[in-house]
Amino acid sequence: MNEVTRAFVETHRDEDVRDLALKAKRKEGLDLPMALDQIAGWQIARKKLPEWAACADIIYPAHISMEQCSSQFTARYKAEIARRLLQSTLRSTPQPTQQSTGSAVSEASMVDLTGGFGVDCSYIAREFGQATYVERQPHLCGLAAHNMAALGLAHVRVVCGDGVEYLHSMEPAWLIYIDPARRDEHGARTYAIEDCTPDVLALRDELLTKARYVMVKLSPMLDWRKAVDDFAGAVAEVHIVSTGNECKELLLVLDGSDGPRAPHVYCVNDDQRLDYDAAAYTRGLRIGETPLPEHPHYLYEPNASIMKAGCFDAIEERYGVTQIGPGSHLFVSDKPVSGFPGRGFAIESVGGMGKKELRRLLAGLDRANIAVRNFPLNAPQLRRKLKLADGGDAYLFGTTMQGGAHVLFRTTKIDAGR
Repeated sequence: MNEVTRAFVETHRDEDVRDLALKAKRKEGLDLPMALDQIAGWQIARKKLPEWAACADIIYPAHISMEQCSSQFTARYKAEIARRLLQSTLRSTPQPTQQSTGSAVSEASMVDLTGGFGVDCSYIAREFGQATYVERQPHLCGLAAHNMAALGLAHVRVVCGDGVEYLHSMEPAWLIYIDPARRDEHGARTYAIEDCTPDVLALRDELLTKARYVMVKLSPMLDWRKAVDDFAGAVAEVHIVSTGNECKELLLVLDGSDGPRAPHVYCVNDDQRLDYDAAAYTRGLRIGETPLPEHPHYLYEPNASIMKAGCFDAIEERYGVTQIGPGSHLFVSDKPVSGFPGRGFAIESVGGMGKKELRRLLAGLDRANIAVRNFPLNAPQLRRKLKLADGGDAYLFGTTMQGGAHVLFRTTKIDAGR
């Protein structure tokens, strides 16, 4: 990027890119398409990758690569996984001195076989003394080389080539990271593991011969239990990663060293964390084994990662709450629950769908936030029936109780950590 283009980007980076494309004055030396890519990329990075956006020398790719790359939160979480696994390995290996431990860390290596824009690699690589980024698209390799240097990651080696071919010939590494492309040759989205490129199921054995651990990023749309079964006992950890209560990634950590095992499951939504051993919860939630409180005062809604995991029996056991009914995935308690992984609500009243009950339940309301779980009406239909505008401080939950009754909970939101 020449100085004229750089100056244009600095001057206009807060402006609307579409307006700039139409109204910007052409001047000698200005590479307008590049400038527009940089402005659009920085505007995305400002929210998605604030640490990158704060680095003045970062060069951004075309829009699609920015949309598809990991966020700072999810990339840092992957680095957290790598750091924990590495430290665990070092603790289990006798180290005579602190100096030798540092040497072991510096010699540990990681390889990203599907480099892309390089966000994940840039964060995971900080935990290792040696790191290799592999990408078959030359323009992304050029960006990665420039950006790794701009971020002070001089130890990251950039290799322009096919990740699978590189896997065949690479020296063993401590960690391999792989994010299969979830689009086919026509650009259509794919979700099944075997339909992605490369097919990590077909590469499983080779990956495990080349690395102590393999971290695989998959579509959050996948059923994690089926994915675990597909890898036939090689999955040691499952990470369901959400941010802003939206499930973003499904991460599997493969480890072929100890033979088949039930994985440990980690549910993450920003600063809300829950982990459990999948082997301990194999029967699912046994609705009705725990009676509902006679007078529940609090209602809790699990976050997106808990919903994806389906670990509702673990939630009952760990937090002392009771699920309202089959398929409701809402929990009640007669006392406040500290640290619940989701949203919390104080119950003001509960009622059925009869006219008199609704009149009592909705007294004084002209607007409310409405949600339904396992209910015969969807949220818009229920809103029309109740004739309520959207918004306000009241939260109405339509659901089905253990005995099959359809009810409404009128609540107000509280801090789930209370």
